[in-house]
Amino acid sequence: MRQERNNIFEGIDWLLVSLYIVLVGFGWMNIYASSSTDDTREVFDFSTKYGKQIIFICLSIPVIILILFFNSKFYEQFASVLYVFSLVLLAGLFIFGKKINGATSWYNFGGIGLQPSEFAKSFTALALAKLMSDRKYNLKLIKNQLKAFVVIFLPAFFIALQPDMGSVLIYFAFFFVLNREGLSLNYLLFGALSIILFILTIYFGAKWILLTCLLVITLAVFYGFYKDHRFLRFNAIKIIIAYVFTTLFVFGIGYTYDNILEPHQKDRFDILLGKTTDLKNKGYNTYQSELTISSGGLLGKGFLQGDRTQGKFVPEQETDYIYSTIGEEWGFLGSSLVIILFMLLLYRIIYLSETQTNKFGRIYGYGIASIIFFHLIVNIGMVIGLLPTIGIPLPFFSYGGSSLWGFTVLLFIFIRLDAHKKYDW
Repeated sequence: MRQERNNIFEGIDWLLVSLYIVLVGFGWMNIYASSSTDDTREVFDFSTKYGKQIIFICLSIPVIILILFFNSKFYEQFASVLYVFSLVLLAGLFIFGKKINGATSWYNFGGIGLQPSEFAKSFTALALAKLMSDRKYNLKLIKNQLKAFVVIFLPAFFIALQPDMGSVLIYFAFFFVLNREGLSLNYLLFGALSIILFILTIYFGAKWILLTCLLVITLAVFYGFYKDHRFLRFNAIKIIIAYVFTTLFVFGIGYTYDNILEPHQKDRFDILLGKTTDLKNKGYNTYQSELTISSGGLLGKGFLQGDRTQGKFVPEQETDYIYSTIGEEWGFLGSSLVIILFMLLLYRIIYLSETQTNKFGRIYGYGIASIIFFHLIVNIGMVIGLLPTIGIPLPFFSYGGSSLWGFTVLLFIFIRLDAHKKYDW
């Protein structure tokens, strides 16, 4: 029997809310540490970045209340409308957007910037959940797979045109959702193989990788023919496709790297792969970030005691490189605690996703877990030098209103959907 909901907070998962509060609060402390100076220690100085972040955090409260106010069915019924609205916002950037750091990714409202790509992730997750929760939807059918790919990559296409390739990569996280809902594991394996080919092609060059791949395929054909003389008859088409795809893919990577990527993007890959070393210019940010983290040792230097953080050695440390502040001032234990908190958040989301009473809630839950996980892995990998710098923020930690509000919307829509298990109105 359906119970009457007395207020908007009934039925919500307070563990998720508590983890959100802890992450946002700890995130602000590190923004304060990385953006304050000896001359600007006043907590409520709203001209500073840490002061502005307080405003962003306070404005998150009415956003949360608004999200919880709506019936959970609202998000399912209007998922497509919200998705189309996000596409309109992304397309509108090319007319009304402001160009910052080479990308037209922001609307400017009287000095306040808004980045629609941060919200598009939430609405894409909703649209994908809406599409796949249909009883007639079968992910094993090619036409249905194509529908899912269109929903996922249409906003990514608009974001790529800005260009903001870091945000584009986030949309590949949805393949984890598709895999959970029955998409063949071969897609993930194909993706992993493509990444390996991409890296090897950049490092060794398209010509040598292509020759190596064709040699491997040829040896595989001879081995298959040796084992079974009918091998070529039954696999001829697959062999031809493998040859053609490998050739196009490898040459495509080489062409993209040589003619499409911006010089600074090529530099990031070259430094990461060790093709070049430039610790004073091209690789300065990552190098300083690594030094800052390693200087924290086991226990860290203490809050506001990080000399490298206070000395502003890492540019834009309060945004994409915020994890280096954690590493220096809170040490290995503090850095590990942050990862543990994120793992608890992800575990709780996945656990609650599996207990949803409808397919829509489960798919959306896996969608936000995949997005947060992807952000976490890529951002930390970037900060410690395992991945190239691609401008992906650390959820709930990095400075910025759009980032904080985007992840707040992402999480609290799921919290509202989860509350539907017990209450509805």
